[in-house]
Order: sequence, then structure tokens, then C-alpha cells
Amino acid sequence: MEKILEVLKAISDEKRYRIINLLLQHNFCVKALAKRLNLSQAAISQHLKVLREVGLVKGEKIGYYTHYTVNKEILDEVSKSIKEMSELERTEDKNSHKSIE
Repeated sequence: MEKILEVLKAISDEKRYRIINLLLQHNFCVKALAKRLNLSQAAISQHLKVLREVGLVKGEKIGYYTHYTVNKEILDEVSKSIKEMSELERTEDKNSHKSIE
């Protein structure tokens, strides 16, 4: 559960969410992400660091550049957890309607 919360916290930032969306469509390096998101390379690097720390993205060195991709296994775990949460059934507690005196 803690891992899922860490991932949700990491992607709750709009810029990191947008980075994930781009990386799901194609592998990009820091420079390409910076250009597409109109952010500095330093800012992209910091966001990628957060995403790497929770295991959501991984980098692969190709020539001079590191190309990043999404670890879909982690994304699937989070998705599964949210789906399970949405399927929980409510139970009525007999004492829930009593007023406190």
C-alpha cells in the first residue's frame, strides 16, 4: 500500500503526470521532454528523479542520451489497487445512526 501511495503522490504533480503521458506514447530523452513541455532540462531532470525513485520510469543509455520509458508494471499495480478500491461494498454499522449522548 505504501508503494502505491508514493506513486500516486509522484504523479499528482501536473508536470510529472504530463511526462508520464508523453513517455507512454514514446521514449524520450530529457532534452526532448523539455522541448515538448516548455520546461528547462534541469526541471525535467528533477521530475524524472522523483518518478525514478518510485520506480515509475526507467532510463536506458542510448549513445550520448538516456531515453526514458514508463514501468507499466508499477502503473498496472496502482490501477489495480484503485479498481479494487472502487469495487468495495459498503456495510451498514448498526451503531452508525445512534446519536452520541
